[in-house]
Amino acid sequence: MNFFHKAASSLDVPEIIDWKKSGKKIVGYTCSYLPPELFYAAGVLPVRLRGVETDGLDIGDAYYGPFVCSYPKRILQLAGKGRYNFLDGAVITPGCDAMRRLDECWRKAGDDHPGILPGFFHFFDAPHKDEAHGFAWFVEEIRSLMEKIREYFGVEITEERLLEAIQLYNRGRRLLSDLEALRCNPAPPVSGADAFAAVLAGSVTPRDLYTRALEKWIAQLDSEKTDYRNRKRLMLVGSVNDDIELVRLMENDSGALVVAENLCFGVRAAGGLVAETGDPVEALARRYLGESICPRMFGKYSERLARLKETIQQHRVDGVVMQNIRFCDLHGAENALFERDLEKIGVPCLRIEREYGPLVETGRIKMRIGAFIERIQTR
Repeated sequence: MNFFHKAASSLDVPEIIDWKKSGKKIVGYTCSYLPPELFYAAGVLPVRLRGVETDGLDIGDAYYGPFVCSYPKRILQLAGKGRYNFLDGAVITPGCDAMRRLDECWRKAGDDHPGILPGFFHFFDAPHKDEAHGFAWFVEEIRSLMEKIREYFGVEITEERLLEAIQLYNRGRRLLSDLEALRCNPAPPVSGADAFAAVLAGSVTPRDLYTRALEKWIAQLDSEKTDYRNRKRLMLVGSVNDDIELVRLMENDSGALVVAENLCFGVRAAGGLVAETGDPVEALARRYLGESICPRMFGKYSERLARLKETIQQHRVDGVVMQNIRFCDLHGAENALFERDLEKIGVPCLRIEREYGPLVETGRIKMRIGAFIERIQTR
């Protein structure tokens, strides 16, 4: 687990450092809509950008202002402090309006503070519908990004190399599917914190190393060595979260176990196979746009609710914890709808508003989760 936890909780990931020392390129990206296979096929390491290890928000607040989601602000803070200087490029996707503004704010900060803007800086758009016109648009966005990669890095992304990257990522997705099946068991062989760390690590480490580590770890899991059988089973949903400590807080003192999540840093983004036949670009577009259940997608609430209900049933969930970052309108509004519709069918729900980043409100969150567990136990 050291490999997974180190990669999931720090910017100083040994595998990223080794990749950079070898002279190879690294590109950061902000959103699960971008297919990282594109960069891996080009011999470039794709690293999902996170706001971990920030020590303030003076830079983020200066360019954003106070009443904005703290996730993109912390990414900008790290960039301004030079923590992302190892990047050769960055790709910004408008998952929401605050993230769209990261493109503008980072460029402006780069004008004011030379050296913090990577040489390759690309805006990768994504439609809000997956209908025919949206799909065609997304395919063109992928092809445009491929051309930009070719021009800047001087590499050709052939169909053969793209298919190899797809197959490698699919191997990891199948392993994560095996992990999810184990978490459905009455006695899961893994804690929610460890499972989440294992998923997170795949977004920042070289995919071949990650897949081998994941395969070895899953093969060693043994439910007989755990004491998770009698814990209340929770599901974590809502705003972007890459903080293992939040999951650990939900488990350590409450007698609970996080057996499932629906987060864009989790299995929702990492799972789901890409077709290995036909045009690989269209296959990527179909997987990354057509299978998304993010609330930014228009007209898909019933589909997202159905997916949530299915996961609750498969993982034997006793209660759902819905968290959203302050000023996150997308998840704040959708969590209210989820709570209404899940409570209606007898699924207990807890809604928590918080800041992205270090858990500065540990006592409050712990108290509310403890009360929520008591509510479940008295049902």
